[in-house]
Amino acid sequence: MMKSLSTRIFIGLFAGLIFGTIVQYFLNDIGFFSGNLVDLAGGAGTMFVNMIMMLVVPLVFVSIVCGVCELQDLKSFGRLGGKTFGFYIINTFVAIATALLVVLLLDPGKGVDMSSTDGVAITATELPSLMALVVDIVPRNPVAAFMSGNMLQVIFMALMLGGVIKSLGEHVAGAVQGFQTANKIMMKLISVVMSLAPYGVFALMFKLGATLDAGVFMSVVEYMVLILALLLVWIFVVYPVAVGIFTPISAKTFREKTQEQVLFSLSTASSNATIPVTMRTLTEKLGVNRAVAGFGVPLGATMNMGGVAIYITIAIFFVANAFGMPITSEQLPSLLFSIFLLSVGAGGVPGGGMVMIGVLIHQMGLPIEAFAIVAALDRIIDMVLTSCNVVGDAAVLTIVDQTEKVHQVELAKS
Repeated sequence: MMKSLSTRIFIGLFAGLIFGTIVQYFLNDIGFFSGNLVDLAGGAGTMFVNMIMMLVVPLVFVSIVCGVCELQDLKSFGRLGGKTFGFYIINTFVAIATALLVVLLLDPGKGVDMSSTDGVAITATELPSLMALVVDIVPRNPVAAFMSGNMLQVIFMALMLGGVIKSLGEHVAGAVQGFQTANKIMMKLISVVMSLAPYGVFALMFKLGATLDAGVFMSVVEYMVLILALLLVWIFVVYPVAVGIFTPISAKTFREKTQEQVLFSLSTASSNATIPVTMRTLTEKLGVNRAVAGFGVPLGATMNMGGVAIYITIAIFFVANAFGMPITSEQLPSLLFSIFLLSVGAGGVPGGGMVMIGVLIHQMGLPIEAFAIVAALDRIIDMVLTSCNVVGDAAVLTIVDQTEKVHQVELAKS
């Protein structure tokens, strides 16, 4: 049991949360525990996440180039890209529709008076333009794209380079071999960093347990439970069942294979930081083709945000009801389109959902004070919605890979 990385991450996660809670409620008066030890844990956790993030951009770039080079032909890449993109969009739409149905049935926030809540500053106030999102895919400066970690721009450059190398064939066999060697090095680096995951997870959860304000959570427990319940249903029921229906992998097997992914994403609350774990889960545990995983995982970490879509939808309805400004039927079409854009634009970093809710609060003309409750509860919700996002990536790409295998079989028969 102790040899299993998933088990050790699980132990680190809960041990950190328990010890952090003990510090907050029993040792808070002792400066060493509430100050120095918490700061040390925060620093260690940040260093661990930074190590993962340090590897994400080169891993994504190299794996996509290798994936394109390993495709049978460039036509298959177009088919693969279209299916992956389409399935991600469908997943986001289904998540928004389900969350909308839930809020219309349960009407969360009705009867709750939040008008006296203290305000929290909203830094982002503009709804992202669809055209701006598309235009921004093409980088003006490749170095700036790598430095900022703009995943869509990195994906674009990797696809271009991989496509050109593939089109040149045997003339650039050395380049293909070079990228394959680089990919092996990156995977080894990921293995080294992941061996530290139980300790990094412990540090992150220790700080969370030592600093969370439980009183705030209890005051709006209905709102939090509703979001977490729907996210957990998505993680442990909807995605596994979808995989069980459309692939030979059973729902139970899928849940077992994604355990490490769920635990890691819970602690980091970042889809981007979980990219290496998601890729390893797909290729080594679920048997997904490396080309499918190499292209689909970084794209999913950027735009497949089913968890964020659920979070934003429920949060905005709760806030509107709690502040006595319920959303009308006339506002629904533009609101749902805005939620879709914000879900896609949330990115794979911690707190992305909270920022997007701040944007929507401003756009809907709701009181700025409404953002306070979102900010107070975001850390715990963000953990679970990130798990929902990354498990959604794994589910979609497992299904895409199965459709590719079926296509290859049909080609062989013809």
